[in-house]
Amino acid sequence: MKILTALLAASLCLSANAAETAPSPTPTPTMRENIDALDAPQLQKAIEVLEQNFLSSGELDETGRQRALLEGLATRLAPGVLFASGGEGAKPTHHAFLAEILDGKAGYIRPGAIDSSSLAQLDATLKKFSDKELPAAILDLRQLPGGSAFDTAAEFAKRFCPKGSILFTIQKPGARQERILTSDTDPAFRGILVVLCDAGTSGAAEALAASLRANAGAMVVGAPSAGQAVEFSDFPLGGGRTLRVAVARVAVPEAGPLFPGGVKPDVEIGMPAGVTLEIFGRSATEGLGRFVFDVERPRMNEAALMANANPEITGDEETQAKPEPLRDTALQRALDLVTAIVFYKK
Repeated sequence: MKILTALLAASLCLSANAAETAPSPTPTPTMRENIDALDAPQLQKAIEVLEQNFLSSGELDETGRQRALLEGLATRLAPGVLFASGGEGAKPTHHAFLAEILDGKAGYIRPGAIDSSSLAQLDATLKKFSDKELPAAILDLRQLPGGSAFDTAAEFAKRFCPKGSILFTIQKPGARQERILTSDTDPAFRGILVVLCDAGTSGAAEALAASLRANAGAMVVGAPSAGQAVEFSDFPLGGGRTLRVAVARVAVPEAGPLFPGGVKPDVEIGMPAGVTLEIFGRSATEGLGRFVFDVERPRMNEAALMANANPEITGDEETQAKPEPLRDTALQRALDLVTAIVFYKK
């Protein structure tokens, strides 16, 4: 029995050592990687092989080939090619403008939309922040589908970027010159700036985020944006179907085009979209503090001693009975950055 146990232990040890020294398996190439690796003759040969040998020749008639071609183009060029019914896409959901001062050191702004109404509220808010001499601002562009309101996005950027800055350009294939949007006013805010973005940040909101990083030294916190900083044109196909095609793209000096890669954050903090939207909905009435700051635990005090009670134990029991509180981890990280920068500047 002892010999058997020793052999088994030795076998397990050898297996463990083999597992440690075994090379990690090479990842299987994706379909796109395999196709991208083919040169022109190989591409033609592969198509000929399919035409001559695939078991269902009906899939490779002229209509089938055209459908496959369009499907492949739409997939490869996404998100620059979309199909829409009735010529109109779903209207984006806008959240109400929200501004709040966090921890006495950072002004929080959630525009809710890239439009003239939010711009007017932004001006009023920045005036209040300036009067209170706040050293930092956090601009929340998460879940903000800005569409193609690039002129309005440029106006937002002017509130933070130095006069004379090239905010971004709009490039259209076939046009002799690109359209250049610059700042022609002095900024309304000159302090520390942090921008929050995520996969729901798209279009003009992406152009704004990238411009603020390039021109106002903003730090971007959150997740990569949607990569849809483009102008779309709709082309009716008949039968109520419309093909929406990206015809112009936004580029930021030094960073280059934002399509299709989007804006990559300097500090990546992922949050489920559902959690972000729930916090947005509740913070409009409940405020942001409860989603950012931890509630201090009850401590023993003189009143508790007189009442022969221990609030620390009672507090622990109540805390365990409650569900885990919602936390805006991206905003928490942004506020941590602000706190650190303000400390080191002092």
